[in-house]
This record gives sequence, structure tokens and C-alpha cells, in this order.
Amino acid sequence: MEPTTPRPRISVCMAAYNGERHIKEQIDSILPELGPNDEVIVVNDCSTDNTSAVVASVRDSRIRLIEAGVNRGYVATFERALGEARGEFVFLSDQDDVWLPGRVERMIAALDGKGMVVSNCKHFDGATGAFHEIRLRAKDSTHHLRNILGIVVGYRLHWGCAMAVRRNLLEQALPFPHYMNESHDQWLATVGNVNRSIVYLEEDTILHRLHGENLTPHGIRSASKIVRARIAFLRNVYVAVRRSLQARQA
Repeated sequence: MEPTTPRPRISVCMAAYNGERHIKEQIDSILPELGPNDEVIVVNDCSTDNTSAVVASVRDSRIRLIEAGVNRGYVATFERALGEARGEFVFLSDQDDVWLPGRVERMIAALDGKGMVVSNCKHFDGATGAFHEIRLRAKDSTHHLRNILGIVVGYRLHWGCAMAVRRNLLEQALPFPHYMNESHDQWLATVGNVNRSIVYLEEDTILHRLHGENLTPHGIRSASKIVRARIAFLRNVYVAVRRSLQARQA
């Protein structure tokens, strides 16, 4: 018999693009949180800098570096990374933050049988905007309809870099809706709330770096962009409800 590789308990999924400045610091903060059989999946979305070389320089067998054939953007790149995950607990990670010590076990403990946990994060290294002041509260974990409304309206913000998802819930979230080109984190949070299987952890478990390349806007977007986003979020609710009903009937 050929030896089998133990299944990872933890999978960390990272979308990378031109992240050479900070990606090693991010990976260095993640690896001490993991066990010997866990994995860090880095999908490099055709970076034009030395991102791949920097990742490859970290000599750790738990890192799986995947080179994309074409540049597809961060949503599709995260989708691919999540699809590659083999662990029971799947964490999302940006390429330029810093995980705080003990993060993994605190978040898993907070799950308490639920399918998703989202913590808060401490922003650093840049000016904050209106969105950065929004924080999750533990007492809202069971207010699922209110949370869904908050996602659609825009007052309940979930940071993807602060998320962890159980495999069974992730299977409902994948593939991402075909029309989605932004806010994969709000989609995942919608799936968690539709299934009434989400926990909000009030503490900061990550240092979220702010810089000019961040995708989250600092202020109010144009009216047309706001309307398009709200329509997409409403579609997300419909798709999430449909998938949840299908999962229950299976």
C-alpha cells in the first residue's frame, strides 16, 4: 500500500497579486498557527512582480503555490483557492495583513458547532475610512434576517480576511454566483446567515493593513455603483436561499 497524506485540519486560502512587499510577513504570521499537516494555498493571479519568487523562498512543505494561467481578478482567484482547499476549517487570507497569535484556535473555539465565524480586525499602516469603523457584535450572531438586511443595505460589513468556514458550508458557497465580480466576503456572509450558521467574534484576530491598493473604498461610492451592488446582494440572497433548500433536500 502506498502511504497516504493525512487530510489537513486547516486550509488557508490566499489570493495573491503583486504582493511582494508584504506577502512574506503575512505567511510568516500564518505558519505558526498551523499544524504539520495543514496547508496554505496561494493562487498567484499572474503577478507582474516577484510575488511567486517571494512565496517560493519560504521553504515550507505546507505551502501550495498555484500559478494562474490568466489574470482573472481577486474574486475568481479566491474562488479557485477555496476550491483547492482540503481542510475541515477553511480560512481566507489577504496577502498583506498580519495574523495575531492564537487566532486559529480562538476562531475555531468560537464556532461552537456553527458553519462560519467572522471576527473583527485592527486596521493599521494607513488612514481609516467610514467602512473601517464598522464592527461586528457577538449579540448580532443570531439576528440573521437583520444581518442579511445589513449586508444588502451596507451597514453590516464582513471582512473576508477575518473569516473561517467549515467545509460543509463552503460547499454551498461554491461556485460563486456567475455574475459576481466583487464582495465575495459579503456573499460568504450571506450564505452563513441564510443557513443560520454564523458567529460574530468581537475581538480583533488580525492586523489589517491599509494602503492605496486596498479594494475596500474609504468613503461613499457613486450612486450607480451603490445601486449595482445592492442589486447583486439581493441576487446573492436568492441564490443562497435556493442552495440552502437544495442542501436540505439532498
